[in-house]
Amino acid sequence: MGVKVVGKSLVVVDTGKMKITELAGNAATSDDRISIASVTVSEPTSEPFLTLHYDEWMCVTKGRVIFDLGDGTSVEAKAGETVVVEKGTRFQPIFPEAGAEYIPVCLPAFKPERCIREEEGVSDVAKKLADLHGSPDAPPAAPPAEVLYHMCEKALWEAAKASGGAYFPPTFAQDGFTHATAVPSRLVTTANHFYQDSVGDWVCLQFKRSTLLKTCGIVTRDEEAMPVGDKAVGDEWGKWVCPHVVGGIPVGAVDFEFAMVRDGPKFLAIEGLTK
Repeated sequence: MGVKVVGKSLVVVDTGKMKITELAGNAATSDDRISIASVTVSEPTSEPFLTLHYDEWMCVTKGRVIFDLGDGTSVEAKAGETVVVEKGTRFQPIFPEAGAEYIPVCLPAFKPERCIREEEGVSDVAKKLADLHGSPDAPPAAPPAEVLYHMCEKALWEAAKASGGAYFPPTFAQDGFTHATAVPSRLVTTANHFYQDSVGDWVCLQFKRSTLLKTCGIVTRDEEAMPVGDKAVGDEWGKWVCPHVVGGIPVGAVDFEFAMVRDGPKFLAIEGLTK
């Protein structure tokens, strides 16, 4: 019983675009019962897809937050609204504009191992969180991303669907695999690097790593970014970890298709996936 000061606020994440200050929890107050934090967003940004092993209430106090559920649907919360994300839910928080603020409350408290981040490799954010939670020498290794994406010319994909077989990219014979990613926004970067000289519509395909393996016997390797045909990757892609599908993409393995938005030769976004 009684009242006492149990700790003080602690900045646990600061990416330059997003700052998370924990007010109570394992890092700030050594309490595993509950986490309370304050989050401010200074530039449009997003987190990777997350799967939580706790219940989280997110109270939006300024701006708005979009919760992408990964199935083509989303939930938007505006200032004054509170969203509850139930344990086991897979979602991606998206902050489409600067100035958003919200207060997350987690029961039980946040721990890195309770929040599965679908990012390629171990990010600086994951390393710092592991350090703050007592594992500086062993940051949690993210499991291989389950949901993957591949972009292709719409005409080629439609031809594959008509055949009822599998889609193979034009450079498959040379590359030996089908390029993919777990981070949809990277497809826009990749498209502008490799394919601005292409003519026609493009689509983004969403599928699961486990479906390729269990249903089709197709293995996916996580490797460094590699050339597409004779064209080298971008200079800034050195830290990318890319899923390479050792086979084509069977038509039946694709869960969703998304249109890629262009302005002339330039790729701008993927409808329903990126902003």
